Amino acid sequence: MMRGVRHLRRPLLLVAGWILTALGVVGMVLPLMPGTIFLILAAWCFSRSSPRFEAWLLGHPRLGPQIRRWRHAGTIDRRVKLVACGSMLLSFAILTRTDAPPIALWVTGACLLAAGAYVASRPES
Repeated sequence: MMRGVRHLRRPLLLVAGWILTALGVVGMVLPLMPGTIFLILAAWCFSRSSPRFEAWLLGHPRLGPQIRRWRHAGTIDRRVKLVACGSMLLSFAILTRTDAPPIALWVTGACLLAAGAYVASRPES
């Protein structure tokens, strides 16, 4: 069984890389969805499945700079931080206007707060 899973690992990571790349591109266009984290994850998937696509993503003029900054120094651009944290805040505000149960609000709020604190605590490039 493990042998079959290992055999599928590379193709699954390749597919995940492309899905994450698509989500990252969408996130660069839509204000409520951060794209950089998806691109960082896509680069990680490609690094384990396709060095060619990893090189393409890192070399891309619009998609690559944030990934390279993250890999090189663990930094996030100030504008990206503001967009990410603002998007999380706006998403939570929208969620509070729904009929979501209180537990969903608490769990979502805690997760978004933790994610926002992490993003805000990263050094700026």
